[in-house]
Amino acid sequence: MKESTVQLIWRAVVEIPLMAVGIYLLVRFLRRTRGWPVVVGAMVLFMILLVATALLDLQVVRSLLGTSAVFIAFGMLVVFQPELRRLLAELGNLPAFVAAHEQREIIEVIIQTAERLADVRIGALLAIEQTIELRGAVESGIAVDCEATPEMLETIFFPNNAVHDGGVVIKGDRIAYAACIFPLTQRQDLHKSLGTRHRAAIGLAEETDAIVVAVSEETGAISYAHKGQLVRGVSLEELRAFLTAQLVKPGDEDRSALRWLRRFLPQQVTPGPVVITRSEPRPSPKPGAK
Repeated sequence: MKESTVQLIWRAVVEIPLMAVGIYLLVRFLRRTRGWPVVVGAMVLFMILLVATALLDLQVVRSLLGTSAVFIAFGMLVVFQPELRRLLAELGNLPAFVAAHEQREIIEVIIQTAERLADVRIGALLAIEQTIELRGAVESGIAVDCEATPEMLETIFFPNNAVHDGGVVIKGDRIAYAACIFPLTQRQDLHKSLGTRHRAAIGLAEETDAIVVAVSEETGAISYAHKGQLVRGVSLEELRAFLTAQLVKPGDEDRSALRWLRRFLPQQVTPGPVVITRSEPRPSPKPGAK
């Protein structure tokens, strides 16, 4: 039975957008991989063979091109094996597959790190990536890819360390990048006491939905920035309560797949007002404290 015109139109309306979105996401993913030049070279070679086959009527080449799809697919699996492993790992790190206690563990890692660094007044800047990838921020950073522990974070921010300048990007329960240069906020209504570290925290929080925790080198005060807002001089309990409210939310499992898909699409958070609160400064470290 022949399909009606309405069925043909409806099928085209559904299939064309799906194919367009699929191709767009595939190209966007491949462009961030090391195998992208291989894809470009293979496409150029394939187009040259198609044109030559059509112009010169090369029957054997046309037959080979028609039967080589399986080998091309196998070759793509070999070339992009590392990227496919990373993609599957990201699927495994979806909130639906990550237990709440694991999210609480990374919160405790950040709390312990902030406490230790604040006690000895070592400056730090930690960005916790959420749904929006911090691709622009990590371009200037150094890939680390290790488990996030207080000891490792202390080592990174220790003075005179080669990577102590800049910020650290945390993805899931791992330290992804160090020595990242975050964008500075362009707001003119900030207090003059805010240094580069806190302005970078606000700048990243304006452009993404990342949570940025900053430790002041001068006072040892702990601050956090989120959605363009900066809260200064918070206690460890206040920081723990905020991180728990943002990272451990009931019902996140239902939206996990959508949140993961949004990582492949360009997004930007509208900057909100900057709120600066002050509390009592943290006590100075005791003489001889390390």
